[in-house]
Amino acid sequence: MAGLLYGSGLRLMECVRLRVKDVDLGYLRITVRDGKGGKDRVTMLPVNLAKSLERHLQKMKAQHEEDLEAGFGSVFLPNAIDRKYPSAAKEWAWQYVFPSFRLSIDPRSGSRRRHHMEESSLQLAVKKAVRTSGIQKPATCHTLRHSFATHLLENGYDIRTVQELLGHKDVSTTMIYTHVLNKPGIGVKSPLD
Repeated sequence: MAGLLYGSGLRLMECVRLRVKDVDLGYLRITVRDGKGGKDRVTMLPVNLAKSLERHLQKMKAQHEEDLEAGFGSVFLPNAIDRKYPSAAKEWAWQYVFPSFRLSIDPRSGSRRRHHMEESSLQLAVKKAVRTSGIQKPATCHTLRHSFATHLLENGYDIRTVQELLGHKDVSTTMIYTHVLNKPGIGVKSPLD
């Protein structure tokens, strides 16, 4: 999950709410649905994560099939999709990429189902990883998104591309990442080098 925050620029909730149908392993892209501001966008899926994500999805599909056999396996659907497509809630494509480890009662419907993983689980894992690594600076899940943008700019991507990948409405929001390019030794090379 942390790899997707850094490698795809996802926000924390975009990651935990990611659905199977929105991961395209063939074209190495992720479609973010209903992101901040209610907007959809497409971002990259890192080549380095594709195989491990594919293995993860295979395990989750097996878990989903077991849930279906046990009489569960439905998932919450947004925007009245469950009324339009009554069987969609049990389809593999609509399942969460990162489902919860346990079933729970949906307070809206009263049905027992598997929700997405709790976001605090990822937050705690990142916090622990930062502490274990010995990094002496504060870092959170959102820091990985900032690093995604900064590193794209350092590698020569144009500001508009980074804006689209991050899903920023206005380019001025994305411009905050350009500060790092103007500091000697970071992103800017001497003509002698």
